[in-house]
Amino acid sequence: MKKTLPFEFIYQIIALVLAVIVVHLAYVTVVRPNADTILETQAAQAAIEEDYVPERSLYVVLRDYEQETCFILALWAMAIIALKTRNSLRERRMLQQSYIEVTEGMSILPEDTREYSRPLQALPEDVRQNLLPRALLAALQRFASTRNVQDVSTAVRAVCETESDRLDSELAMVRYIAWAIPSIGFIGTVRGIGQALGQAYRAVEGDIAGVTESLGVAFNSTFVALIISIFVMLLMHLLQLVQERLVLDTQHYCDDFLIRHMQVR
Repeated sequence: MKKTLPFEFIYQIIALVLAVIVVHLAYVTVVRPNADTILETQAAQAAIEEDYVPERSLYVVLRDYEQETCFILALWAMAIIALKTRNSLRERRMLQQSYIEVTEGMSILPEDTREYSRPLQALPEDVRQNLLPRALLAALQRFASTRNVQDVSTAVRAVCETESDRLDSELAMVRYIAWAIPSIGFIGTVRGIGQALGQAYRAVEGDIAGVTESLGVAFNSTFVALIISIFVMLLMHLLQLVQERLVLDTQHYCDDFLIRHMQVR
């Protein structure tokens, strides 16, 4: 099993801190100052022109704290997805190399497994813990102990299935973020509707500006959160596709370059 949890944990913490700093800095310096200026201009225009209809502004749509939190979570999820994608692509490049020197027509006997295992065992520790070397070593060791090709195929399949389960379980944080983003948007909706209801008495008196602004908070937060959630879910599913293809191609590699050459006399 790979011992990457400490590195990945530290990476995720650093990625979260950087996401908070970058997004909050953008909001403090760009988004909220521009949104406040636009809202003040629109309020002044509305006071002068009775039939004034304000234009929707991207800064106003993004200005609230719920949208800021959604962007922080989205950047965090993207950083995690980028790391896991890089790891999968690096492992996939191993499939282009030859770790078992067997030409067409050659056979691998149970007595030969130690000879073929030595190059794999000589690999650096971090490389040897990748899926392909582990699957090849498991196949050779099983063939040496059982002298049964069917058992070898079962061993390779078990290693690949275990790796698939591990990769799937490590996406738990990304799945949580993808769930949390629209939930935070709905929190903004509840907050905005609550503010609007609290100003209902002013609407009865004819002043609907406060109610309109609060409803804008409600709908803008959900709108932004759902769009971000769709994007994060797309990236997550693309990553899952890369990981699933890695596992399947590794299994095919073992079948083509190792198992089909095994023979018992």
